[in-house]
Formats: sequence, C-alpha cells, structure tokens
Amino acid sequence: MDERQEASRTEDVIILGSGVAGLTAAIYTARASLQPLVVEGRAAGGQLTLTTEVENFPGFPTGVPGPELIGHMRRQAERFGARFLTGDAGACDLKSGPFTLTVDGKVLRTRTLIVATGADARLLGLESEKKLIGHGVSTCATCDGFFFRGKEILVVGGGDSALEEATFLTRFASRVTVVHRRDRLRASKIMQDKAFGNPKIAFAWDSVIQEIRDATRGKVESVVLRNLKTGEAREIRCEGIFVAIGHVPNTRIFEGQMGLDAGGYINTGDGTSTSVPGVFAAGDVADHAYRQAVTAAGTGCMAALDAERYLERTAR
Repeated sequence: MDERQEASRTEDVIILGSGVAGLTAAIYTARASLQPLVVEGRAAGGQLTLTTEVENFPGFPTGVPGPELIGHMRRQAERFGARFLTGDAGACDLKSGPFTLTVDGKVLRTRTLIVATGADARLLGLESEKKLIGHGVSTCATCDGFFFRGKEILVVGGGDSALEEATFLTRFASRVTVVHRRDRLRASKIMQDKAFGNPKIAFAWDSVIQEIRDATRGKVESVVLRNLKTGEAREIRCEGIFVAIGHVPNTRIFEGQMGLDAGGYINTGDGTSTSVPGVFAAGDVADHAYRQAVTAAGTGCMAALDAERYLERTAR
C-alpha cells in the first residue's frame, strides 16, 4: 500500500494501548479478520513489563516474567494479522464516525476504537524507587504480596487503598508498617478500625520516604524516613515497599469527548461500551477496583467482541 492509500485508509478497528487488555483485544479482532491497528505507545506493553514474575495468570504453573507474557501475546496477535504502530495519540475527535486520532502528527481514521490506555500508579518520584520497581518496590499487593512471605515491608499511603493493601499483606509479611505523611488517616472508619486492630500493622506518622536503599544491590534493604514535623531522619530495615497513593488513568485526550468519572476513569455501561457509540474501553483505564492482568484480558476480549458486533450491526 503506497502512502496515498495509507493516508486515505479508514480502519475497522484501532486499539489504543498494548498491555494485556489491548493485546487481548488485538488477538480477538485479528482472528475475526478485522486487521486491527494497535497504537502501542512509546512505553509499549503496559504495567506488566514492570513485573518481574507473574504467578497468578492462568496457564503458567511456574510463573512467567511480565515482559515474556507480553511478548507471547504480541506475537499471537501478529500471527492473526494485527498491525502495530509505535507512537502516542496526542488528540482525537470522537464527535462522529469515522473517528480520527492524531499519532505523532499522523491522522488515523477508524470505524471503531478500543481504548486500553491503562492507568499509571502514582509514585513517590524517587530515583531509587524508579530503579527498584519490580525488585522490591511494587504498586500491587495482590500481584506481588506472595513474594514477601515472612518479610518486613512498608505500605505508603493513608487512604482505603493503602489500608486494604496493608491488611492483605499481613497474610504474608511478618510485619507491615504504614507510612503516612500526616498524623491521621483519610481511610474510612471501618478500614481504620480493621488496621488498628491488626497486631501485624504498625504506623509511621508524619513521615515520608526520603530514600530507598539499596539500588546498587538491586533490592530493597532499608529506607530513610523523614519526619515532616521534626525534620528528623531515621533508617529502618525492610525488604519491600508497596506504594498505594492512587492511580491516574490515561484519559487526558478524552476529556470532553466521552463520559469519565470523577477520578478520570472511562465510564462503561453494559459490557465495555462508552458514552460514544463505536468506542469501547478495556482494562485499567475503566477499572479502578480490580486492576489485574486476568481482568484486563477479560475486558479486552469483551471490547473486541463488542466492536465486532457493532461493525456487523452498523454495516447493514
């Protein structure tokens, strides 16, 4: 296909995102002979590429490295005819079909759109944290808690999510210390009561993590906590850190274009449908409750089937 044909082409399906949800949608739409175009973004592969070992994805009894699982899924989608474009979508127009997307200055048109752009965990912003993600620093207790059996760990945050993570992690860890920058929690009373009543949970009040050690050794060995009221710094030993200060869904370009909830997540109705007919959402971009690889795969499948049925219905 020459450049003029490529420029005038209208796709049947464009998938934004190349994590588990996007790749599952690509596998299903490709098998339906829809030749999906996957805009994979510059950080291709999504959150799973930051996970060293995935032990709870069905079909891998001994676990599988996150990047390897993503690689398997990408090759599977390519086998059935999915195409991939590296780039980030900077703008879109969903007012009427065909929808348009601008990816690194190139305008793409599509009859249906599957949004699987995910959500990024809010992080502390430390250089040592960045180096140790997947090596003792995590943003998902249900994903990684098993690896910390019998170890002392920290949970950063003061909301319901932080206390839910801390409570869950007591199943594995010998001790969980919740680090919170204030002297009171934002979590609901029921969650606070549960955490305060758990003998394995301790609290470090008015504190922030100043440094995580030891990035040079490739593992978490301790942290330096700084008290925001006194300025005092102290080092405490731990073998894992779970950051639970919220997530940010990647929906900036959709503001004003489709229905989003107060947190910026895409509102989906029955299945994966959004407020715009022909646009579907899958994975963490619409899910602030579960955020698991297997649930992302499930909604990716649903979005693909919904898009296929939409195309069949509107072609008549």
